[in-house]
Amino acid sequence: MSNSAFCFVKPHANNEAVVELVKSSLNQAGITINKTGTITGPQIDAQKLIDQHYYSIASKATILDPTEIPVPEDKFEAKFGVTWKATLEAKKAANAMQACEKFGITPAELEKVWRVAEGQNNITKFGGGFYCGLLIHEGVGLYVFNAFFMNMRGMYVGDEDAITYFSVTWDKEKLSWAG
Repeated sequence: MSNSAFCFVKPHANNEAVVELVKSSLNQAGITINKTGTITGPQIDAQKLIDQHYYSIASKATILDPTEIPVPEDKFEAKFGVTWKATLEAKKAANAMQACEKFGITPAELEKVWRVAEGQNNITKFGGGFYCGLLIHEGVGLYVFNAFFMNMRGMYVGDEDAITYFSVTWDKEKLSWAG
């Protein structure tokens, strides 16, 4: 019996030396590389591959509309002093991608606005990978989910970005997942 995995080198480290180190390390560990290849930033963006990989974070940042996000209403109201229902009715909630559009800013600029809100204690954590912040940009306030994700996502989807991937297998009797 064997285990399998899909591994990749992130764009910021995707160079010949790192790819060779990964190949060597996998081989030394007794892991078989079955397939390797490159996926470009535009492909990652078009197929929303990074959004799928980081689904628990991305679902709230890029995939779901705020009306579909399972917001714990009591925690939202306790933190922000307004009901979730009133926030939705006032159209004051946005996922991170929508916030970039509504504010007319880039993902990097959105992260800066997020960090300001963080410094002002206007961010709350509802669960693992599930954050909401009251972000104010040029006098406009929105309750935004996982705004930090957009800048991270941007590191994967640019025209010059790419990952190198490895589809691998190994004997689970010889190497456990923990190993």
